[in-house]
Amino acid sequence: MRTSQDRFADAITAFAGTMGFVYVHAVWFAVWIVLNLRLFGSVAVFDPYPFGLLTMIVSLEAIFLSTFVMVSQNRQAARENIRADLDFETNLRAEVWAVHIGKALGLDPQEIELHVQEIIQQSKSAMEPGSGVPPVAPDAL
Repeated sequence: MRTSQDRFADAITAFAGTMGFVYVHAVWFAVWIVLNLRLFGSVAVFDPYPFGLLTMIVSLEAIFLSTFVMVSQNRQAARENIRADLDFETNLRAEVWAVHIGKALGLDPQEIELHVQEIIQQSKSAMEPGSGVPPVAPDAL
């Protein structure tokens, strides 16, 4: 369901997040600077110090890269929202089934809910550093 623009943005973002991207830029900057510091003679100079053209190119690249990253992040956020909706639906289905099964077994839903709240509180307390509260034992469930 991705458009060609989305695939392009994802490909650029995927490459920009690699060490290969860093190495390419390190070599590119080094060659650019070496050529323009007259180390190979003044014939090779095309962007003398303070490298105004290089600065402009790097700034434009940063603008475009940040845009591509934001496009990819927006797409990832949309995917996460869909996953969250599916998780909610699954949890709701499980809750409804659990209540119906509990009623069929003759269990009191309010008593079960109080027990669940106690276990949740004990679990939260056990996760606090230095609380000394032991984790919930499987037998307590």
